[in-house]
Amino acid sequence: MKNFREAAVIATAALSLVIAGCSKKVAAKPPATPAAQPAAAAASAPPSRTVERAASQPNSAPPARSAYPDAATRARIDELLARIEDAYFDYDKHTLRPDAVKALQGDSTELRDILKDYPTYKLTIEGHCDERGSAEYNMALGEKRAESAKDYLVQVGIPGNQLAVVSYGKEKPVCDEHDEGCWQKNRRIHIVAMASNQ
Repeated sequence: MKNFREAAVIATAALSLVIAGCSKKVAAKPPATPAAQPAAAAASAPPSRTVERAASQPNSAPPARSAYPDAATRARIDELLARIEDAYFDYDKHTLRPDAVKALQGDSTELRDILKDYPTYKLTIEGHCDERGSAEYNMALGEKRAESAKDYLVQVGIPGNQLAVVSYGKEKPVCDEHDEGCWQKNRRIHIVAMASNQ
């Protein structure tokens, strides 16, 4: 039994020495570890620099365009809309006359080219009538006039989902005289940017 105890004590002492020896070896290694860390950091640095270079290179993918045009583009759209003259209609008609087509044709191609980059930007085509006839009749006629203009602009290439129509009938005349010259000015369509785009 005495030999067993002595052997256990010796084994415990030997184990303590082994553990102590291992901890000394571990303690001796940390200075080598910091020297290895710069190499690891240097190895990981090129990918981050590569990512930075890729982001700054001109041939990288262009940033996504905003769904809403910036102020300069909106100003250009407003300028084009101002130059596209109102299209006028004959009495009690909603088909586009040649002069109405010419009015719509003016800058609609450039307008189309701008709008294709901003699919959520919308225009409203307003239909108007002269004072003759009932309010209900003129509301329907104004809508047909706006729809005729929309159909033409869709043929030019402006997406139909970017064109809304509204009829004001005889409610918003541009002229208040009671003669044919004035009535002709009121039988029209007018195109505006939608107010609720932002």
